Amino acid sequence: MIMALNDPVGHTQKTLSVVGLLGMAVTVGSAVGFQVIGGYIPCKLCYEQRIPYYIGLPIMALAVILSFRRGPALVTRLLILAGALLMIWALYLGVYHSGVEWGWWAGPTDCGVAVDATSGTSGGVLDSLNSVIPPSCDKAALRVLGLSFAGWQAVCAAILAIIMLRGAFARSRA
Repeated sequence: MIMALNDPVGHTQKTLSVVGLLGMAVTVGSAVGFQVIGGYIPCKLCYEQRIPYYIGLPIMALAVILSFRRGPALVTRLLILAGALLMIWALYLGVYHSGVEWGWWAGPTDCGVAVDATSGTSGGVLDSLNSVIPPSCDKAALRVLGLSFAGWQAVCAAILAIIMLRGAFARSRA
């Protein structure tokens, strides 16, 4: 049964806030890992898809702390709800990026565009950073089981949103 946001926090909120926090950390950590270890260079939309996770991780960490320390129920549930809303935003970003990759709609016009930094520069390493062309947003770097990184991020965000919505509104078990 669905309860109000000011109902007591219990085992359900503790468990689902921890699952939400860990799920967010694993999802964005995997993206960063593929970048740093795997050598996949993210496009502009890939970076944008990380923003809800970077905002959400400290929010969910606070929700976990409050749920275990018996903080105010309303604040704890609102923090979990904020995490869910951030995952809905991440879901939107993932679906948008996947649609760009599949050619369903146009992506940003500045994705994959490099600025010419060669005029009037010394040609050093730092100067060459501005001339590196990032990958285009409409090309998937890798597909696993038919889904790109953006597609899998959308799947993860949808699952996490459902988990956290349940944590925000579900009756707590003692």
